Amino acid sequence: MRISILASLLLVFLSAACHFGKSSSDEVQPEGRVPVTITNIKIGALNESVELNAISQFLLKTNVKSVANGYLQEVKVNLGQQISVGDKLFVIRSKESQSLGNTVEKLDSSFRFSGKISVNSPGNGFILQLNYREGDYIQDGEILATIGDRRSLVFLLELPYELRSYLSSNKTVELTLPDGEQIKGTVTNALPSMDAQSQTQSYIIRIDNTKSIPENLVAKIQYIKKMNSAAAILPKEAILTNEIQSQYWVMVMSDSMTAVKVPVTRGIEAGDSVEIVSPHFTVDQKILLTGNFGLPDTAKVVIEK
Repeated sequence: MRISILASLLLVFLSAACHFGKSSSDEVQPEGRVPVTITNIKIGALNESVELNAISQFLLKTNVKSVANGYLQEVKVNLGQQISVGDKLFVIRSKESQSLGNTVEKLDSSFRFSGKISVNSPGNGFILQLNYREGDYIQDGEILATIGDRRSLVFLLELPYELRSYLSSNKTVELTLPDGEQIKGTVTNALPSMDAQSQTQSYIIRIDNTKSIPENLVAKIQYIKKMNSAAAILPKEAILTNEIQSQYWVMVMSDSMTAVKVPVTRGIEAGDSVEIVSPHFTVDQKILLTGNFGLPDTAKVVIEK
């Protein structure tokens, strides 16, 4: 009787110990299944582009010339100054007045012979170059200054010759200035010459000239090569490839616990997004995002939340 009771108690303790030794993770985590996360196809606009430079230039530069032999008595502008048509730029005192002016004044003070000649601005713009200073002797026809016409300011896009076929998709572009500001421009005609070393051709980009932009400012342009407004997009992380990148595939959930290998054809790639050209995936299909590397053609997986 006593032996029977002791045997029963021992059985109860052993059963409790076995039950206590089982962890909750052993009950939840299936054996031989790889933890993964999933993603889905998204439909949206995607484009492939290259970054190109565009440099600001004045297409029209006007030379301001001396109209007489004499001495430069006044220089009323500074380098870089913005001017308007008709502004007085220089005052020249002719060679004759320099030698005869005082004599004439002594003979007849009412004659008021000064011999001063004003040179005015022929247009609106900026002083790009000053060649003389006050007191210098100048001759008729010499260039005193160079004015960049404000209305002729454009950006010149340095376009590699092999990208000319994409011009139709880039008639309107967005220029990003070094300070981050963005302005819109329109690509017009090309200059009829090539850079011999870089094999690039300059295309004129016209902008709103109400904004004051200095010459030789370098802006960035995203030049579009391919575009799809309704692309099937996957994160780059979800796409696998072989060592020589000749084949690409994704792992797709065929049921709640099985992932299978599906070869894909890629299209446009932009940043971390890749277009899937084929096959056609629906937006509710589950595609492995992480945990997919190194899986066989058919693998047992568990989806992590």
